[in-house]
Amino acid sequence: MRIKTIAIAAALLLGTGLPTIVQAQNPKTIAGGFDVGPGGFPKNFNPLVATGGFTWLSTYFEPLVIWNAGLTELEGDLAKNYTMSSDQLTYTFNLVKESWHDGKPFTSKDVKFTIELAKNKASGSLLAARLGDVASVETPDDSTVIVKLSKPNGSFLSILSQVLILPEHALAGMSPESLATSTWWSTSPVGTGPFKFKKYVTDQYVELAADDDYRGGKPKVDVLINRYFENPAAAVAALRAGEIQFTYVEPDDAASFKTDTSFKVIEGGSYVVNYIGLNQKVDLFKDLRVRQAIMYAIDRNAIIESLYGGAAKPANCGYVAPQLVPEGLEAYAYDPAKAKALLTEAGWDKINGDKPITLLTYYGSPQAANVMAAIQSMLAQVGINVVPRVVDTPTYNGTVYKEGTPDWNAFPMVYAGLQNGPNPAGINPGLNKSQLPPAGFNTMRIEFDDLSAAFDKALGETDASKLDAAWQDVCKVMNKDLPWATLWVANRYGVASNKLKDFVWTPAPGGGPYAAHPETWDIQ
Repeated sequence: MRIKTIAIAAALLLGTGLPTIVQAQNPKTIAGGFDVGPGGFPKNFNPLVATGGFTWLSTYFEPLVIWNAGLTELEGDLAKNYTMSSDQLTYTFNLVKESWHDGKPFTSKDVKFTIELAKNKASGSLLAARLGDVASVETPDDSTVIVKLSKPNGSFLSILSQVLILPEHALAGMSPESLATSTWWSTSPVGTGPFKFKKYVTDQYVELAADDDYRGGKPKVDVLINRYFENPAAAVAALRAGEIQFTYVEPDDAASFKTDTSFKVIEGGSYVVNYIGLNQKVDLFKDLRVRQAIMYAIDRNAIIESLYGGAAKPANCGYVAPQLVPEGLEAYAYDPAKAKALLTEAGWDKINGDKPITLLTYYGSPQAANVMAAIQSMLAQVGINVVPRVVDTPTYNGTVYKEGTPDWNAFPMVYAGLQNGPNPAGINPGLNKSQLPPAGFNTMRIEFDDLSAAFDKALGETDASKLDAAWQDVCKVMNKDLPWATLWVANRYGVASNKLKDFVWTPAPGGGPYAAHPETWDIQ
């Protein structure tokens, strides 16, 4: 059984059919900036706590199921096939024959261990709430896993695609609490993927070596290297100098490569909705009129044209895919006069007035800085004084996912992004009241009953013919209640050297995972 969606993402196969040329260098190496840009997560090695970087992590770890490179359907990975019961409560996975990189056999016990570890919030796992419907994991034999759910969940297989399977024999001796900060992830991790972890040179690069016994065939290159860069501009310089063969780039840089015959520009929809999150634990944004005013105050079309070069689509809920967006939504067209009137009605002068409000983000690129500056200026024109604050991703996550009672004033507003596809259930963790941190992704602490009910109905819908309508209902509630100020879904860009052959990169949310088949990548 496979899940299909109408969503189409750009996955580009580079250089197929080019004649093989023997390289002078030995070993044969591909280097890239695989964690550059919003799909990356620099220097993160623990997939349980990762919010990005899966393009790289999935070269040595693998999930049970994975999205294909076009993000149109799920296929087996460590599960060679799988079935689902008619009531959508029982999933049976038949596993491939594989070994861990240290030679130990991969078995169903590893899958059970990983799912139970990912469910345990003590491990720091950000997947805990998302796996909350898992009632049991059974292992009738070494090659079979049976997962039973407490209720139908239409996003379950998509969630599993982000659960990279871990070795029980290597990790079972550690407590879940110690795993979150263990040095194992960056010193001696073992996976099942086509490349094996070799070494990490702090703040510089990670080196992987080919697994000659990989079930998909011996990789075409001997070494895979992930270089770390302070910013996309540094990665672009390294790409032009021939030090690396691939990196994510900003739109302006992408345009400069399009006329260079030495490189190929890869462009595609990000499947990420950018939004301004409005923390519901502070009083500033509890009044719907204030949230509406923010939407009316931002000239999204002007930002899209001037800063994205038109390569983005306005989002009036969490989705832009046509089948998920119903007719009759409020477009929130730019109207600063209406924004001012709504703020006056809400008593903004008494709620906050001109006091500065922190707008926190982990987006540190020049383009993001320009976007934040534009938003800051537009909000200032209607009387909302925001002050952007840019931090690295670990700092951001430590702030917004903090257990207990965080300092709400540290993140009253955020400029962030969350996947809106290919499975529409992808935004549920950011908005459903059942997904509150630290186990879940609902960092803005949104507890809107109507919205959670709409999500729960869509997630539990077992009739495929009614699914789109159920997700349209989610869109309607988002558009009406504005848990977020939704902005746009933008395209993203990668640039690869034409020396690469059979190289695949997709601008997927968080970097995937998706079936890029790095064992087939080659370099002239």
